[in-house]
Amino acid sequence: MEISFVVEQLLNGFQLGVLLFLLAAGLTLVFGIMDLVNLSHGSLVMVGAYLANTMIEWTGSFLLGILLALPATIAVGAVVEVRALRTLFARDHLDQVLATFGLILFFNEVIRVIWGPASLYAGLPEGLSGHVEILPGVQYPVFRLVLILVGLFVAGLIYFIVSRTRLGMLIRAGASNREMAGVLGVNIPLLFTFVFALGATFAVLAGMMLGPLTSVEPGMGEPLLILAFVVIIIGGIGSIRGAFIAAVIVGLVDTLGRVFLPMLLRSLVAESTADTVGPALASMLIYILMAGILVFRPRGLFPARTG
Repeated sequence: MEISFVVEQLLNGFQLGVLLFLLAAGLTLVFGIMDLVNLSHGSLVMVGAYLANTMIEWTGSFLLGILLALPATIAVGAVVEVRALRTLFARDHLDQVLATFGLILFFNEVIRVIWGPASLYAGLPEGLSGHVEILPGVQYPVFRLVLILVGLFVAGLIYFIVSRTRLGMLIRAGASNREMAGVLGVNIPLLFTFVFALGATFAVLAGMMLGPLTSVEPGMGEPLLILAFVVIIIGGIGSIRGAFIAAVIVGLVDTLGRVFLPMLLRSLVAESTADTVGPALASMLIYILMAGILVFRPRGLFPARTG
């Protein structure tokens, strides 16, 4: 097995981890601070991908299309929070699950009405479609490398905002005790709207970066949402640091498991058996990992109070 192949798969796993972090960061902020179980978070990934694809086609520029689609999708998220989700803050989690599941169905149907049921293929931007040599003899796609760098930049920006700014102090205060923060003069509804819009921004960014790598289609955010929930459970609900570390772990385990586990099984059992059992077992690895971690750390690796 060539070292270049191993390095490429490691980078692919890290890139998946970065995408999952962008989705999980918003999800863990919304749940940790607003105490809102938002199953429709993945729908914002889908809306962002569709709007980005449309804006790129209209403008003919990848960067300009992203810059136009980003505020439009954030506005959609803010409207959803103000008009649909704000009434759920005082309700129990079961009501929140049912209502936000309804939003998933609503967004999927809106997408089908506007863009149709067929998948869209954005394609890689012209300037980012090649490969670059990152190590001697190791070529890696430029767009995937840019995606990793953007994700790392956003992760650093999130950590700085939450840990080093006055706004982050207000967010942490709202997460610790929203009633006390409100008594001290913090505008809790406005803070919640900002937190939801911030979470929507990360989800939208993930959708926009995912669009050129895969097809854009109705329901594309739901599989990622499941992985994002695994990430925040492993990392610790409400913890940004935990979300980042858990996202990288999940991305690496999922990618490397799907690539190398069938190869390993072929050396132990018949090839036909390995080809059948390998992919099924690989898809279970992250859930086995989550169960194992929760046995020893029921609140996740980095609970919010230490994250």
